[in-house]
Amino acid sequence: MAATNKKIVLRNHVTGFPKESDMELVAATGAAPSRVPEGTDGAVLVKNLYLSCDPYMRGRMSSHDGSYVDAFVVGEAITGYGVGKVVDSSHPGFKAGDLVWGMTGWEEYSLIKDPSRALFAIRHPDLPLSYYTGLLGMAGFTAYVGFYEICAPREGERVYVSAASGAVGQLVGQFAKLMGCYVVGSAGSDDKVRLLREKFGFDDAFNYKKESDLSAALKRCFPEGIDIYFENVGGAMLDAVLLNMRVRGRVAACGMISQYNLEHPDPVHNLTAIVTKRLRIEGFIVSDHYARYREYEEKAARYVKEGKIGYVEDVAEGLENAPAALIGLFSGRNVGKQVVVVARE
Repeated sequence: MAATNKKIVLRNHVTGFPKESDMELVAATGAAPSRVPEGTDGAVLVKNLYLSCDPYMRGRMSSHDGSYVDAFVVGEAITGYGVGKVVDSSHPGFKAGDLVWGMTGWEEYSLIKDPSRALFAIRHPDLPLSYYTGLLGMAGFTAYVGFYEICAPREGERVYVSAASGAVGQLVGQFAKLMGCYVVGSAGSDDKVRLLREKFGFDDAFNYKKESDLSAALKRCFPEGIDIYFENVGGAMLDAVLLNMRVRGRVAACGMISQYNLEHPDPVHNLTAIVTKRLRIEGFIVSDHYARYREYEEKAARYVKEGKIGYVEDVAEGLENAPAALIGLFSGRNVGKQVVVVARE
């Protein structure tokens, strides 16, 4: 019997905290595709190997949230970043056998109709391919852009990273250490705190769930204040950070995961600190910066090969386990970058 193309589809748009049951595994009718359809020019058929679970995907699960990307379509395959192998191509820039990463479907095979915009060829296949869902892909480049371009760091500055054991945070902290900064991170378990200190080389770290006063915790770690805050959380954490920033500090607003599932976002009370401390707060979307991706890929690959940065993945095996892996992001269940293995070539 010919194999079918299994996929994860969104069953309904989501309000509040998402559930695994908001998604389902379905098998398309007929055999799995093996060729780009006749008459479809400039497309590639990709066999998906690894899928990336990312917090921004929560916004796409709602019908309207003001997200910078379109909502998922109910009944159709979820889309996100992933790594795949080209099976067939009608695009002159790609050929069968090429390894690629970029925007693909949560399915075994995806037809990508605009691959020159959606996909990047993988230039370091000697490194683990799954790294292109994170360290060498979108998450790693997010850390690079947010830290170096948005934060404009200087040696010796004091850097705070929230959600620091996640795909982006673990790299921001290590980039900051390579620059000679003092780095503190927060995470949601003692095991994650140990990981920050022992694996990633943070100067200090704390479990925010054990702190009754976040501002006091930050004051303890930064008695002279924070120069740079890499923002991944929002809400009460952002409020506490504003009180502890130094004059002319910078905040790179990468994400606010504590707010994504709330129908009524938490208020932020300490905004006057932006004025009195002359702070610069800037949000950014990594796709605006992809013209510089190749520069990052070479630098990050070199860091990995030289042992200058460590990286931790949380791997879920099988497409059927993708919904649970994605939902786990919002309760902090993952340790490191959450990856789903669809196939290992």
